[in-house]
Amino acid sequence: MARTTPYGAFNFIVTVGGTEAFGGFSDVSGLQTEITVSEYRAGNFAENHVVKVQGVHKVGDVTLKRGVVNSQSLWAWINDTRTLGPDAKKDVSITLRDEAGKPVQTWTLQRVIPLKYTAPTLAAKGGGDVAMEELVLSAEGFGFKTGQ
Repeated sequence: MARTTPYGAFNFIVTVGGTEAFGGFSDVSGLQTEITVSEYRAGNFAENHVVKVQGVHKVGDVTLKRGVVNSQSLWAWINDTRTLGPDAKKDVSITLRDEAGKPVQTWTLQRVIPLKYTAPTLAAKGGGDVAMEELVLSAEGFGFKTGQ
């Protein structure tokens, strides 16, 4: 029987290079791909309209947020990106899971580099606030699959 209720957006896992990445992330946003379109009209078309021709595709930047934990492996990747250039690119997968923890669908970002890191805002008056850091990823490719 087909499922009729949507999956919750809170049960997901992020992996970088095939292993769980840098601890758990609380937010993932910006998963998107876009295909550009060029308009063309030949002078001998009988109707006065354009033909739309698909062009290149673009992948949006993806933002990951998490509470600060050990950031050493994250910093190692950022440092590798600075020093190794293209050799530091990794694939990143974001897998949505069902209530039993089984994979439902996976978005794969291909040839990814960390584009931007934002450290948490530190304020002594918060008391119970979690220190959150943000990582923006830049990807060259975008894939999708259902199940495992």
